[in-house]
Amino acid sequence: MPKNETVFDFPSDLLHAQAALHRARHASEEYARTLPWSAEPMTGWEADKQLHSSYRSSKPDSPGYTDDQRTEVARLRAEVLCLSAAVSTHSFWETVENGKVVEARMRLKHAHESAAEA
Repeated sequence: MPKNETVFDFPSDLLHAQAALHRARHASEEYARTLPWSAEPMTGWEADKQLHSSYRSSKPDSPGYTDDQRTEVARLRAEVLCLSAAVSTHSFWETVENGKVVEARMRLKHAHESAAEA
């Protein structure tokens, strides 16, 4: 670690909340990849060929989300929102020197990487 970097002593509950937030965001993104491209039923389309290209962009018809899919999306979003609030409003941030909060936040976001390497 360079000499001018500050060492932050993150409390364990903040580290756990950040790790849970990371997992929740990942789960949400992975689930979103399985969903139809539109939440509402929509007709697909095919664009005209682009100038100087044979590529034609297109989308198939989207059936929209099922009720179960809507429920799961809402659950995952609520979990990410709750964990985001827990991390961002943690009392630890009041102890960080002005001008160092962004640096501390960036370190916290990657703290799980350092722990995995150790």
